[in-house]
Amino acid sequence: MSKLWGGRFEKGTDEAVEAFTASIGVDARLWEVDIRGSIAHARMLGKVGVLTQEESQTIVAGLQALHEEIRAGRVSFNPRAEDIHSEIERLLTERIGAVAGKLHTARSRNDQVATDTRLYLREGIDVLRTAIRDLQEWLVHSAQQHLHTILPGFTHLQHAQPVSLAHHLMAYFWMLQRDRERLSDCRKRVNQMPLGTAALAGTSFPLDREMVAQELGFEGICENSLDAVSDRDFVVEFLSGVALLMTHLSRLAEELILWSTPEFGFVELDDSVTTGSSIMPQKKNPDVAELIRGRVGRVVGDLTGALVMLKALPLSYNRDLQEDKGFLFDALDTARDGVALMHLMLSRAQWRTGRLRQAVQGDFSNATDLADFLVRKGMPFRRAHEVVGRVVQYCLRSGRTLESLQVDELRQFSDLFDEEAVVAIQPETVLQSRRTRGGTAPEAVQAQIARAQQLLGGDPH
Repeated sequence: MSKLWGGRFEKGTDEAVEAFTASIGVDARLWEVDIRGSIAHARMLGKVGVLTQEESQTIVAGLQALHEEIRAGRVSFNPRAEDIHSEIERLLTERIGAVAGKLHTARSRNDQVATDTRLYLREGIDVLRTAIRDLQEWLVHSAQQHLHTILPGFTHLQHAQPVSLAHHLMAYFWMLQRDRERLSDCRKRVNQMPLGTAALAGTSFPLDREMVAQELGFEGICENSLDAVSDRDFVVEFLSGVALLMTHLSRLAEELILWSTPEFGFVELDDSVTTGSSIMPQKKNPDVAELIRGRVGRVVGDLTGALVMLKALPLSYNRDLQEDKGFLFDALDTARDGVALMHLMLSRAQWRTGRLRQAVQGDFSNATDLADFLVRKGMPFRRAHEVVGRVVQYCLRSGRTLESLQVDELRQFSDLFDEEAVVAIQPETVLQSRRTRGGTAPEAVQAQIARAQQLLGGDPH
């Protein structure tokens, strides 16, 4: 195949080199944004007089027609093409002739691919943020239904204090909110236009970069041509945010894996999002959750790969940067699928509320409240902690639960105990008592939900 750069060369490229350097297998998905950027560039060249109006209009019309053909599936890319940019130019030349060669005036593949990547990632961020928002909305809706559903809260995977299922679900809402905010912030730096900086030094042609930026929806223009063609900070920043997003999904996936076991029995995952065993007929495996958990490694690998790719590159463009799209596309696809599948899995799950409440019974997660009762009666907390510790020892030796003790039994340990102490350590009372902002009491969680709904209502993505 003829090359865009072939004039200086006497020999053809070795087939092994062709295969090693080609990127069409990865960057073909950039075809739509590549055409969109080329249309804006051609219109601008016509406006500033670098092309005649007739040339500009011919190129734009040809690109628009090519866009429709590709979208309709009437055009196939040559798998031996060097990259999507040269392939689009070849296809355009077949349709409108030699004038297509004028499209690349005042442009390099260096600023072209950087622009395409930013356009593609910008749209990918918008899609991903919408998917995260949909998952957040499910969490808020489900939390609203479980304000009074009690389960053990854990530290060190040991029963700690009772919380509501609503409160537990909302913890993931706020993780995802931070993820969505990080992506929004990243998008601002993605949405800066490199086009017009050419290979590395700018161009002698009188370009109107602001016109192109406006047509393509960029918020600003890259100010330094060397930086513009070699910057992939925006890719690394996105990969970093997505690695954290996938880490949050993995934490939730791990809980679903644990909670769906017979030992926990907190949740029943739907048949449609689980799989079976080829040898054990009884099995119902949480494979979707396990794969979400496992694919965090891929995204962290993408982030690491991008950082290593950049770590020693001199200015400006180097072919190493071709590798960025493999990392970027893999992480974007993985994160989008992970969010969607987590949403699907949760939306079909059945919470076993009876089992959740049963798990709190007799687990001593109300011990802190018994100590707090003594503190309210005037006892220093450290002393109260010691007293309640001895009460717990008594229960363990006698096979009793803390909430089953009568007043006369409690008074063996302190005269400050009275009838109110028995009420204070019932799980429902423990839950209701955490009324501080951010606490697990139903009214506190309801206020939390209201703040979450306000955030969701103020952001269309």
